[in-house]
Amino acid sequence: QVQLVESGGGLVQPGGSLRLSCAASGMIFSRYAMGWYRQAPGKQRELVARIFMNSGIINYADSVKGRFTIARDNAKNTMYLQMNSLKPEDTAVYYCNTNIGTRDYWGQGTQVTVSS
Repeated sequence: QVQLVESGGGLVQPGGSLRLSCAASGMIFSRYAMGWYRQAPGKQRELVARIFMNSGIINYADSVKGRFTIARDNAKNTMYLQMNSLKPEDTAVYYCNTNIGTRDYWGQGTQVTVSS
C-alpha cells in the first residue's frame, strides 16, 4: 500500500525559509515521478514542482521559480522541497503526490503559513 507522509510545514515570516519532506513507502520510489502541490483557502490545488525518476527532469510553477528547489533521495525514499524567500501568497497546505498506473496518491498535507 502506497503511503506518502509530509513533514516540515509551519509558520514563517516573509522572506524566511522552510524545508518540506515527503517520505514514501509501499512503492519502488526510484521508478516514479514525484510532485509537490499546494492548495490555498478558496483556491484550486496547483502544481508547485515535479521531479522525474533520476532527477534529470524538473518542472516548477512560474510563481516559485528561483525560490523553491525540489530534490529527491532515492536511497531514502524521500522527496524534499526547499522553500526560500517565502511570501504570504505561498501560504497553503502542501501535498506530496505520485501517479502509479492510473491512480494518483496523495499525502495528508502539511500547512505552510507565511505571515508577520
